[in-house]
Amino acid sequence: MLANGMAIRSFRFGLNFYRKCYAVQQIKFSMDAAKSIGKYPTISQLAQQLADSMGVEVGYKTVPRSRDHLQSLIPQSVQELSPRTMKDSYTVGIIPLNSDSVLQEKYISLTGHVRVSRFLEDMDLFAVVVAQKFLLNPRLKPGMPCPYTIVTALVDRIEFSSYTPKLTSDVRISGHVSWVGRSSMEVVVWLDQKPHGEWNRITKAVFLLAARDAINSKGAIVNSIKPETEEEKIILEGGQRRKVHRMKLKDTELTKTIPSAEEQKVIHDLFMRTVNYSDISLQKNELPAGCVWMEDCTISNIIHAHPENRNHHYTVFGGFLMQQAAELSNTLGLLFSNHRPVLTNISDINFTKPVKMSSLLKMHAHVVFTQMHYMQITVYAETWDVLSKQTTTTNSFHFTYEVPEMLPEVFPKTYNEAMMYIDGRRHFYDVMHSDSRYQFTFEPITYFENPNSKL
Repeated sequence: MLANGMAIRSFRFGLNFYRKCYAVQQIKFSMDAAKSIGKYPTISQLAQQLADSMGVEVGYKTVPRSRDHLQSLIPQSVQELSPRTMKDSYTVGIIPLNSDSVLQEKYISLTGHVRVSRFLEDMDLFAVVVAQKFLLNPRLKPGMPCPYTIVTALVDRIEFSSYTPKLTSDVRISGHVSWVGRSSMEVVVWLDQKPHGEWNRITKAVFLLAARDAINSKGAIVNSIKPETEEEKIILEGGQRRKVHRMKLKDTELTKTIPSAEEQKVIHDLFMRTVNYSDISLQKNELPAGCVWMEDCTISNIIHAHPENRNHHYTVFGGFLMQQAAELSNTLGLLFSNHRPVLTNISDINFTKPVKMSSLLKMHAHVVFTQMHYMQITVYAETWDVLSKQTTTTNSFHFTYEVPEMLPEVFPKTYNEAMMYIDGRRHFYDVMHSDSRYQFTFEPITYFENPNSKL
């Protein structure tokens, strides 16, 4: 009994000591968060600043205020605009996961970790904030709303590290413009977290944003960019190479060109592995052992967007679409592998058409390619217009996931599925086995903020 009593007292002492240490640690986290929030705006504050700069009305209106009167503020030639630097656009913000308990509820997953898909919304919004900060319009007087309409044209690539983000520490989001065209801007975005005194990279991304006029009817000219250091020249050259690579990929899309000789052989080899040689008609296909038909690896959903999902232009927010596509792909990956898949890459998110608020949104996810313990999942988004009864494909998303076990090989049955297989294979190899993206390896230019700081 005495030994048991001593053990109980020892346990209680250890538990109380742990609770005190934990409380001190939580106070320290909160103090660190308060310091960081005091220095940088939160993501919600940045969103409000963006709305204010555009003169957006508070609250949803069934008929939004016209922006026609801002058309005269759009510059008509690049000569009107002075060059800008990367530093001019550099922005830092905070996603206050630790210090905002309400926000924590929105970001927490069933496993107690952070829902990474939530970050996609934040990064998309933040990229627009950075692009808006880059623009300097001499026609704009103090107090006037910005006449530009900034939209996400595509997401070139999002890479995720092996680090698991924590709910007990705020997230730092930073970025700057890295390249510009006549009416487009490439923005690089980083997410980092510092839970125990050392920065950990969560993800890095490249967004391509298009500048449009006040009523979103045509492109609008933007400032040119002027590199100030050798490092910035290298970043700018990388942006130009990524543009060339994007154009090359567009020219070789399977809707424009036939598969290469190698890819045609891949398709034929897959077909021959399913042939029943006892049947000369070639119509009785048999699935090889340990493999699955692509048609059995797909799920779909229907989403009815609401006003809270709108952007400042009264169409469905691109970040919301990215989040929904990511969560649908994650669900499919779980069903397919019986494991919680780890997202490693997102590539080539295309925003071909805006999604109207009045539309029903349909999303279709497909496992299109597997290799060892990796799977490539493609999600297509299409809208059904309630008034016109027309269906339009508006977006495509390409996700690369990893699981701890070998995955079954996916086999296409039809030529359409074979093209999806080849497209998924291209994206997988482009992400995992090549340097055709010109290695988005540069880090945030921290001397913009503090010459002695280093992430």
